[in-house]
Amino acid sequence: MGSYFGISTILVLCLLGISANAHVFTVPGAPGSDITKALLKAFTDACQAPAPSKVVIPKGQFKLGEIEMRGPCKAPIEVCMQGTVRADGGSIAGKDRWVVFSKINGFKLNGGGIFDGEGNAAWRTNNCHKTFQCKKLPMSVRFDFVDNADIRDITSIDAKNFHINVISGKNMTFDNIKINAPAESPNTDGIHLGRCTDVKILNTKIATGDDCISVGDEMTNLLIEGVTCGPGHGISIGSLGRYNWEKNVNGVTVKKCTLIGTDNGVRIKTWPSAACTTTASGIHFEDITLDNVLNPVIIDQEYCPHNQCNKAKPSTIKLVDVSFKNIKGTSKTKEAVKLLCSKGFPCQNVEIGNIDIKYTGADGPAVFQCSNVVPKLTGVQNPKACTGPVTMPPGQD
Repeated sequence: MGSYFGISTILVLCLLGISANAHVFTVPGAPGSDITKALLKAFTDACQAPAPSKVVIPKGQFKLGEIEMRGPCKAPIEVCMQGTVRADGGSIAGKDRWVVFSKINGFKLNGGGIFDGEGNAAWRTNNCHKTFQCKKLPMSVRFDFVDNADIRDITSIDAKNFHINVISGKNMTFDNIKINAPAESPNTDGIHLGRCTDVKILNTKIATGDDCISVGDEMTNLLIEGVTCGPGHGISIGSLGRYNWEKNVNGVTVKKCTLIGTDNGVRIKTWPSAACTTTASGIHFEDITLDNVLNPVIIDQEYCPHNQCNKAKPSTIKLVDVSFKNIKGTSKTKEAVKLLCSKGFPCQNVEIGNIDIKYTGADGPAVFQCSNVVPKLTGVQNPKACTGPVTMPPGQD
């Protein structure tokens, strides 16, 4: 049931932007207990409240099983997670989710709490990075069809699979998120997004075993700003083209980000022998700082991990209006910039401006590689940029 407040509490709630007649539901449970049923009941009750409501997970450590907190709700709802919730480390077979927020319009998640995926046991059995035929493993936190949302000040550690997965959302902000897993943990993407519109990821720190941020198909108007990534596989658009139902990507800006010791820096990756023909356009990387990054700047349209595709067939994903500007730092290998575009659909309107990437290895100096692209050059390029003719396929000029 909803709580009732005195005058001083009402003033505090107003300052926090919470209605004075908001219902507050605190999840009961002793430290160490399983709060799955209690949290689901609190959320369900809050979701049916006629006024804005708040669910509070108090400080402490609790067990949490598979749970879906599902709308639609009658009014905006907030989940304030102050404590730590832990998944079952031994329950790993056949599941693709742990905590799900779905079909909610007007949602907040905050409180400084921690989602602990207890992923160590799962990592030893995970082979999804090597084969299409693999066991399902649960993503830690999923946002499915969540609109007008503000997610901030939460932490995800040791996910069994992706830490955070965002699908079919609109007008969402992620701010001050912390994500942590060992560098060797497979498929533990920090934040994966697909089929969303108007999403911001701000002021976030991600250390994990796969892409810090990965962007799937049908994304529109995504801003990634102030993200620190490392360890991990960098910030990636894609992979794109693996499935035949994929749709266009349009409008992705990555700016003021720092990558430290990652396997890739800023990257676009598409599959050869792609199952669809789509376009990724309006993709811009700017003001990026690199510290000992393996592949600092890369377009890879021959992305084919563990030979799961036919490399003889060129990628059918069209890359249009792409820019890399004001990117500086150090590379772990001499290939500082690699623009490996599709011979079937060469990249169009790629701009390179003010690149300064240093490499100090014995096999140096740093190099700039191109195939099937003639970049537009502005400012200074270090290493010296490649130039040269590109033969366009019939009907593509």
